Amino acid sequence: MDKIFDALKSKGYKKIKLKVSKTHHLVIKAKINGIEGNFILDTGASSSCVGFGDVEHFKLMAEDSLTKAAGAGAVGMDTQVSTNNTLQLGRWKTDDFSLVIFNMEHVNLALEQYKAKPVHGIIGADILMKGKGIIDYNGEHFYLK
Repeated sequence: MDKIFDALKSKGYKKIKLKVSKTHHLVIKAKINGIEGNFILDTGASSSCVGFGDVEHFKLMAEDSLTKAAGAGAVGMDTQVSTNNTLQLGRWKTDDFSLVIFNMEHVNLALEQYKAKPVHGIIGADILMKGKGIIDYNGEHFYLK
């Protein structure tokens, strides 16, 4: 075990693997409602989200939202919201997980231009704050409590 995890494990943290993509995004595997997907770990995204096309994939109950999304060069995008979902990242899990749902085509188009794999969504600062997240860029792991 590495020294960082040795220090964090006794404090209740779980170790989660991440990869650095060709585009230098941090990419992780996550399960929403027991279904696996690929996600970007994004400290600059206030809320975790998935694309409209993945609502059925993750068995989400979506409701329209008045909130407009902005980010990655796009603004004023219509959104939906899905509440009371389960999120699992490695061995860390939460049963009270809400997601913003919006058009992620621009994100995956940008990834495609760099021959990087598409993602289902983004895990944002909401989860990093909830789990008291610590990112080890050099060791390609992050930790949640």
